[in-house]
Amino acid sequence: MNRTTLSLIAGTTAVAAITAFAALEGPAASGAAPKAAANLPVERTSLLCPAPSISDIADTSYTSFTPVTEGTTSSGTAQLQAAAEQSADGTGNSQTGGSQTGKGAKGAKGAKKTAGQPVLTPKAPGTPATGDTSGSDGPALIGTADGRYAPGWTLQETTEVAAGTGRGLQGVNCSAADSEFWFPGASTSADRTDYVHLTNPDDSAAVVDIELYGKDGAIKSPLGENLTVPPHASKPILLSTLTDERQADLTVHVSVRSGRLGAAVQALDAKVGGDWLAPAADPAPSLVLPGIPKDATDVRLIAFTPGGDDADLKVRLASPDGLITPAGNETLHVKSGMTTTADLGAVTRGEAGSLVLTPTDQSVPVVAALQVLRGKGDKQETAFIPATAPVGTRATSADNSAKGSTLALTAPTATATVKVTASAGSEGGTAATKTYTIKSGTTQDVDAPVPSGLQGTYALTVETTSGGPVYASRTLAATEGGVPGFTIQTLPNDRGMVAVPRTTQDFSVVQK
Repeated sequence: MNRTTLSLIAGTTAVAAITAFAALEGPAASGAAPKAAANLPVERTSLLCPAPSISDIADTSYTSFTPVTEGTTSSGTAQLQAAAEQSADGTGNSQTGGSQTGKGAKGAKGAKKTAGQPVLTPKAPGTPATGDTSGSDGPALIGTADGRYAPGWTLQETTEVAAGTGRGLQGVNCSAADSEFWFPGASTSADRTDYVHLTNPDDSAAVVDIELYGKDGAIKSPLGENLTVPPHASKPILLSTLTDERQADLTVHVSVRSGRLGAAVQALDAKVGGDWLAPAADPAPSLVLPGIPKDATDVRLIAFTPGGDDADLKVRLASPDGLITPAGNETLHVKSGMTTTADLGAVTRGEAGSLVLTPTDQSVPVVAALQVLRGKGDKQETAFIPATAPVGTRATSADNSAKGSTLALTAPTATATVKVTASAGSEGGTAATKTYTIKSGTTQDVDAPVPSGLQGTYALTVETTSGGPVYASRTLAATEGGVPGFTIQTLPNDRGMVAVPRTTQDFSVVQK
């Protein structure tokens, strides 16, 4: 995804810190050294959640959390607005906007909420807030937070589907709008029903192209060109309607011509469950895919290079004891413009692991994701791990349970120290903190802290305090009917802080 950076220089006026905008230092006065930028909390954050499910028996929970951040104002708000739903043919339905703020008590299990009812009411920073909905008519959500609610605001959408296509546990972190997305790991095979969900948060329509790349290169899909997503609306696009070709592994490229969008792929399988496929990290020569479950029964790597050169990658597993090379999968050759796969099998063999991809020689940008299976036979379930950015200063997982959550941390290049904080529970409990040392080249499934006296769900906040870059993911598991339901979300930096240049008066500029 592209991160747009705008330069905002305002003589003697303070620069506001806003999510997705970074202020750049202007030229220093003659003979004066530039002053160091100050890291300040962002003042506004926007998040977009896709419509949760097409199943009538789906149960969806939302968890909202803002970590406590020094330097914020004492005021602020957070609200969720239901997006207007658009079908694949562009027609709308009755799920038009309604404010998602206010007092939103949970209804009885299975009760449906109308579009105007609040999904949840965000609580003060440091405490998660939860809400739920059920059935197939849950709308996409457009969220905004400002003031003390903005820095690091995280919103998790988790859905349980008891039976049918995509049965199991599906989870996605609601994300910021952007202009470009890569999804290696999608499919148009007979067993798969994959939708790309596009959500427009703005007052004007967005125009977007959806490109598909298979094992032999680009797939003709004229129906994916020049698609319009109306203002404040969400549109699911069934990938199999864009092409007649049935391919097991696809890379989907979403490119926004005008405006900006949130995008996520809902990958539903008739036999092995399903999950959300989040956008992969921007194309880069080296990638990290953290947190493969130790009991994974099958792992599949999907990679794609968008440039004009082929990529040759060294494939390694960061295990608890260090970097090892999977037997038979030492390297991967990725042809330019073609989706390439590698079957890694039960690569973790009962231990925590993360996949580390590095160039063997020439550095060529690639995108990648893992499709992970747990269970055996007709009791299998699917999740995805896209390549991700490092934790950096801070990252947060909003929806956790005392027994169902696993936090994986990996430090691929240098030893690092990490602080993990478990928030207060959504219904009660006291926050707890632990510190861990992750050795270079290793992955640890850490014994994450749990709030004392926990009631409800809680958030985990991960902070890198020293050392090299750390990559993280959280696995949420819930077995039902013998099926090991699970979902995995990576934890990239929450972008709760922004560098703002220190400004001084220099009237010599206007005198020249």
